[in-house]
Amino acid sequence: MARIRYREIGSSTGFSALLAVLALFILGGLASAWYMEHHGHIVTGMNNLVVWGMPHVFAVFLIVTASGVLNVASIGTVFGRTPYKPMARLSGLLAIAFLVGGLAVLVLDLGRPDRLIVAMTTYNFKSIFAWNIFLYVGFLIVVAAYLFVQMERTMSGYTRAVGWFAFVWRLVLTTGTGSIFGWLVARQAYDAAVMAPLFIAMSFSFGLAAFLLIILAVCRVEGRDLGDGILTRLGRLLGVFAAAVLYFTSVQHLTNLYAAEHAGVERFILFEGGIYTLLFWGVQVILGGLVPIALLYAPELSAVRLRVALASALVIIGGLAQIYVIIIGGQAYPLVLFPGMDVQSSANDGAVTSYAPSLPEVALGLGGVALALAIAVIGLKILRFLPVSLADEIVDPAHAQTSGAGA
Repeated sequence: MARIRYREIGSSTGFSALLAVLALFILGGLASAWYMEHHGHIVTGMNNLVVWGMPHVFAVFLIVTASGVLNVASIGTVFGRTPYKPMARLSGLLAIAFLVGGLAVLVLDLGRPDRLIVAMTTYNFKSIFAWNIFLYVGFLIVVAAYLFVQMERTMSGYTRAVGWFAFVWRLVLTTGTGSIFGWLVARQAYDAAVMAPLFIAMSFSFGLAAFLLIILAVCRVEGRDLGDGILTRLGRLLGVFAAAVLYFTSVQHLTNLYAAEHAGVERFILFEGGIYTLLFWGVQVILGGLVPIALLYAPELSAVRLRVALASALVIIGGLAQIYVIIIGGQAYPLVLFPGMDVQSSANDGAVTSYAPSLPEVALGLGGVALALAIAVIGLKILRFLPVSLADEIVDPAHAQTSGAGA
């Protein structure tokens, strides 16, 4: 590999305009959090049965994406894949940015964010939520250390060791996030051990899709080279991850169909759930899974950049739909209080719950996304996270040899 040079992104009118737009979304998210805290969650679409709403969809998506976006750094420094090493710094920056954005949404959706200090000082270690506090904060520290050993030349000998530690930590973190649902036995849609590997596969897919969209956008705006060879590598890897998500999703639902206790919720999600069924089959499976795989493995359709960008966008849209179905659809289906019996009450026990996201909920979620992107943009502006060039002949020695042989 040629010597890689890094440089901050330049200043321009577009840079200032982007930060201004992101600031507006962040202010909108803060205003929405204040509105919901001041008036109570009665102003949202949430109720006594659907207690995790649209903000949780955004928060979980961002947290899962934060874990997965670090995969590019892991492939380069941990598994020794040379072409990925120049992108490791950007990968670490985005991991921190997405996690901070997700946690900001999560904290502001609690209703009483000032009570967070109680959660951080009083722990119930039988609860997965308590463990996740350590996992999230630890992830930020570990990734910060990972970036330090990459960017400080005198510490370069520790890059592989710290990279391994970060790789294991993020797997544990995503396992913890998936286990929130996998260990929640009260909901028939959640109670499944496969949730942990499913969330790991989701993190790989969503994280790489987000990484690709961001690096495509930054390189285009900055005029920096991004080789078709490395882009094709990343695109095909995204196709593998998207297929893995479909596989674990199939295992989850086939397992539930085999167990009689989950037959009702499976019928609801797969066939009778209305919007949840439409999101599952139409957006999650087809648009977010099958179509991206077809785009990424059919090079004759169009230019590689267009295919990768479109596939990445569809993976993200499908990912949001998947988390929406898991979180909202899982709560909308009624609790099975007495198996084999029909339950009716004034509290709507035994009935499917309706839920419609409110504007403040969506604004809070988009504010978290904007915060993550703002952190990434500011980081790229003040520190050297991005190489001057990611041309194939610079980052991939094998590409030059293959091109020379072909010539």
